[in-house]
Amino acid sequence: MKKRNLLLFLLIFLFLFSCDRTNTQNNNVPLAGQSSEADEDLLPDLAEAIARYSRETMGVDPDREAFVEDFWRWILGEAGIPERLARGIINSALQSPEFVMELLVIMEQDPYFYLLVDRQHPLPPDYEPNDLVPLTTGSFRITRDDLTLRRIAAQALEEMAAAARADGIALAVGSAYRSAVRQAEIYAWNVRTYGQEAADRQSAQPGTSQHQLGLVVDFSPIDDNFAATAASAWLVENAGRFGWSLSYPDGYEELTGYRWESWHYRYVGRDLAAFIGRYFDGIQQYALQFINVWQQY
Repeated sequence: MKKRNLLLFLLIFLFLFSCDRTNTQNNNVPLAGQSSEADEDLLPDLAEAIARYSRETMGVDPDREAFVEDFWRWILGEAGIPERLARGIINSALQSPEFVMELLVIMEQDPYFYLLVDRQHPLPPDYEPNDLVPLTTGSFRITRDDLTLRRIAAQALEEMAAAARADGIALAVGSAYRSAVRQAEIYAWNVRTYGQEAADRQSAQPGTSQHQLGLVVDFSPIDDNFAATAASAWLVENAGRFGWSLSYPDGYEELTGYRWESWHYRYVGRDLAAFIGRYFDGIQQYALQFINVWQQY
């Protein structure tokens, strides 16, 4: 059963407070650690209550507005979200229920879509997806015959590649799922070849690579030349529509821990991809850090 998060408590509080509900009317609202078959029925009612609350109290009840803003600023601060993005998210949350509802929808999906995997948040050493399928040439080309992805990512890749092909763009995949053992080999090779410091900028230590999720592809060529290709330009404009997100964008090495990898895309699902674009300026790491903190409360 999926855990209810802290904001759901806050939203229920606002729902009750703004509508002057009694305690007995709250008995059917699921608490943290509980799930209910009525969850889907609850969310539209909750959204309407939040919207009504926003309309009725915006600019009228500064204490309530300040309470909500302080809550969001605390969560966003814990997640390391910069002020320019935090301000927009807070304003959105104060004015309408859309941000909250989108987040709740995302949290009901496959948890590996939004799992934060980086140097500080490793996967279990023995983690391996149980639904890996081999990649075969279809609308995209593969550069090796041993590539695999999780089934849902493989299907999304084919759909995206077919759309690219219709636009005259050919996508080629050079790398996909990697086990922790394989990642250890790659990391060791990078250290031997380039030295520790350079290796750490471009290669993950075993257990900390997104590739181990089975949701990541490196498009070919896997080097800086990819950024200048028509395929890269097409992906920048269109990948999000198919649930794919660039993991390591240009200018964010201090945040992500890795230099720009224009070829490295992670499947996060369409809802989360849209969420990343709409509220986090397209920066996957910010959104995943936010969700990671969110899950802790």
